[in-house]
Amino acid sequence: MNNKIIPCLWFSTNNGKISELINYYKEIFQNDFKSLEVMKIGETPSGYTEMCEVEIFGQKYSLMNTEKAHHVMNDSFALMIGCDGQEEIDKYWNYFTKEGKESQCGWCVDKYGLRWQIIPNNFGELMSKPNSWEVMMKQTKIVVGEY
Repeated sequence: MNNKIIPCLWFSTNNGKISELINYYKEIFQNDFKSLEVMKIGETPSGYTEMCEVEIFGQKYSLMNTEKAHHVMNDSFALMIGCDGQEEIDKYWNYFTKEGKESQCGWCVDKYGLRWQIIPNNFGELMSKPNSWEVMMKQTKIVVGEY
């Protein structure tokens, strides 16, 4: 599939080397993660910089990593993962929050600042149940059995 529009995500690590990011995301997504050749941009106003195009579940992303932080990621952009059940929700949630942080309603932040929303594929069905909004507002990680 040829993606005409590819989201570009700008990260920052101490050395600007993108291999740290690639290894982190490859660990959780395993065979559903592919990376192409690393483009070594070199010294920029944001320090040493590298880029790499990756695919996660077939969706292309361009990753840029600089030595110095330039723009900090925030809640205005998140990647949503639809999960087949609680076990899959737990897998992603536990990985991203291990060195990241929890938010609420299925949102979390990984150790590089990227926001994720980890929700079940039947989220619409769960939210149609009585008191579902109140249940969700009390949760950090979505726990399907509480609906």
